[in-house]
Amino acid sequence: MKHGILTAALAAAAMLSGCASLAPDYQRPAAPVAASWNGAPIPAAADEPLAEAIGWQEFFTEPRLRELIGLALDNNRDLRVAALNIERARAQYGIRRADLFPPIDASAGGTAQRLPADLSATGQEAVSRQYRATLGSAAYELDFFGRVRNLRDQALEQFLATEEARRSARISLVAEVAELWSRLAADRERLALARQTLDTRRRSFELTRRSFELGAASAIDVRQAQIGVDGARTDLARFTTQVAQDENALALVVGAPLPAELLPDALAGALGAFTPLPAGVPSNVLQRRPDILQAERELRAANATIGAARAAFFPSITLTASAGTASTSLADLFKGGSGTWSFVPQINLPIFDGGRLAANLEVAKADRDIALARYEQSIQGAFREVADALAQRATLAEQLDAQRSLVEASADNYRLSDARYRRGVDSYLGVLDAQRTLYSAQQELIATRLSDVSNQVELYKVLGGGWR
Repeated sequence: MKHGILTAALAAAAMLSGCASLAPDYQRPAAPVAASWNGAPIPAAADEPLAEAIGWQEFFTEPRLRELIGLALDNNRDLRVAALNIERARAQYGIRRADLFPPIDASAGGTAQRLPADLSATGQEAVSRQYRATLGSAAYELDFFGRVRNLRDQALEQFLATEEARRSARISLVAEVAELWSRLAADRERLALARQTLDTRRRSFELTRRSFELGAASAIDVRQAQIGVDGARTDLARFTTQVAQDENALALVVGAPLPAELLPDALAGALGAFTPLPAGVPSNVLQRRPDILQAERELRAANATIGAARAAFFPSITLTASAGTASTSLADLFKGGSGTWSFVPQINLPIFDGGRLAANLEVAKADRDIALARYEQSIQGAFREVADALAQRATLAEQLDAQRSLVEASADNYRLSDARYRRGVDSYLGVLDAQRTLYSAQQELIATRLSDVSNQVELYKVLGGGWR
């Protein structure tokens, strides 16, 4: 019965606590950016989902890349750290939440004491025994001014911020794997082009050398052909190194050995078609990106900390209560008339602390202002990332078309120059210049295709690509 009364009293105290909160009312700050991308809003069509609604498996349709991304999501160590940070933040929230409820402990024990005759009141040695069993709560704070509740809210917002950080890390990881995979594909294509160019220039060198032996070509022509061969050899060695480094970088991000069957041979056609990503308007996009949501959660956490700092100026009331039974005999411990109880309320009112509480409040306000600045900075940075990606997207189609036309014209120019040289109309210098122009145009076409792929991957990332 006594235990039931104690439990009911502590429950009533818990319900009475937390009646007020001194934290400032939170309102989402206005986004400090323009209302449109590059001067004009680009809303999504009614039947087009925003990027956040398109899962990465729907956006990246290439089967090998999707499987490699799956490996990275399972093995990447940075992602594991992000997941462990969530578990830690969840536990921290559990600690703060537990402070809202009175702790109830059960204890039992006994003491035995012998007094010598010269210390005993009866003049004879005596042995005293006492046994006790109690149920109670120690130092439970009644949260009248919301200090404990604000600390709980702060821990909750930190926990939710780590959830957003993990989602952001996942999206970044998916984009990074796709970027490294496409870069490897481009460098393998460059390597194949360098190898093909070296074979072509070696054949041209052999023909020129034979012509020189027959007196139909000069020594300058031979040296110029040799220069072309050596240049191709240099590029072959350079791209061989680059491909190996790309594979190492991809293996590090994936966090596991790379299956050879999942690696691309060339960039052309490797990734297939991407799911279109409507840009939407900044207010819809920037407030849904996980990194911005994380910054907002941290701002809300700092806002709650102000409430806890303000509550420290007011009296704090703590309760310590217990009820149980005590007896000098273990056999009589639970018999009638052995009940005991204690109730120790305590109030603490800060009077003078040398300005500690005021300084602590100023620190909390400064932390809130810092979190606000970081939140606005996150929005501005995200706005620029999207605007830059859209600006590049607007001209990539024209760049690709122009570069393909340049490759075709350079190939025709090389064929004509070689034919004129073989007929003795022009010198070998014209052939060498045509070779270099064609090779440079082909390399630049690969780079432009890589820019096109990278831009689409970047758009997926900066628009807050979906996660399903």
